[in-house]
Amino acid sequence: MRMEQLEYFAAVTRLGSLRRAAEELHLSQPALSETLRNLERELGVELLERKRSGAKISDEGRELLPHIADVLDAVDRLRRAADEHHLNSRRLRLGTVNAATVTLLAPAIREFRAVHPSTQVEVITDRQDGIQRHLTEGSFDLGLVSYLRDDDLPPGLHTTELLRGRPVVCVRPDSPLATLNAVTVTDLLAQPLIVMRTGYAMHRYVHRLLGGSVPSFSYSADGAEMCKLMVAEGLGVSVLPDYSVLDDPLERNGTIVHRPLADDATELRVMIQRRHARPVPTAERDLHAILVRRAAERRRGLHVPHT
Repeated sequence: MRMEQLEYFAAVTRLGSLRRAAEELHLSQPALSETLRNLERELGVELLERKRSGAKISDEGRELLPHIADVLDAVDRLRRAADEHHLNSRRLRLGTVNAATVTLLAPAIREFRAVHPSTQVEVITDRQDGIQRHLTEGSFDLGLVSYLRDDDLPPGLHTTELLRGRPVVCVRPDSPLATLNAVTVTDLLAQPLIVMRTGYAMHRYVHRLLGGSVPSFSYSADGAEMCKLMVAEGLGVSVLPDYSVLDDPLERNGTIVHRPLADDATELRVMIQRRHARPVPTAERDLHAILVRRAAERRRGLHVPHT
């Protein structure tokens, strides 16, 4: 038995007909009728009397209606209690694809902790589809995801743009590519290439950039941070968003450098997402605001040297 079956039956009894209930529920009438037949089979009771002139509640259905109303009321109270618990929760769960974890998220969490010292922040690295699924299900409060310029935004989530940038080639200072003003696809194909695995925006971008060509050797890594570490270890080069490399600790100490891609105007974006239409805890609202403000400050100072 599913909750929507009980809710559908309550709607039919309240509105007096399958047709009106189907319209309110945005269902087809046959789909609504079949759902209620499944409920009747499960309960072993005929809830509706169906005639050519329409359907009306049966005597058995009328007897069960108060019990169904009690169940729906109990579920409603449970949902309200869960929302209240969430409002008072001292833990925030944030999913991230980690493209800007070091340069944006870590400083924002440090600032957030000064305001909410008792609120635990749990940062979970995942792919974009996983983050959005957890946001929709309510197991994540906020999500940081990357988009290519022409990607569609999910309608069920509230999305705010944080950063825009360009793809750059991340290399060690002693790499042959570090001597170039700009890196071509031919230059890339001659080097071992470290790429993000399937499910990341940069994986799709690199696949499109290479146009089916195969590099001399390639590695697959789970996110930008691992790509940068592998570059630092001399395993190859990687194509990453500029906002992931600029001001990274490895870049600040000279372990990695970056060069622009030749003849490429692709735009990348970092977005922060959360669910629509729900009470927003103060802590979540504050962390969201800190990330938006810090991203604006970073945009003002963000640049990509070409030499």
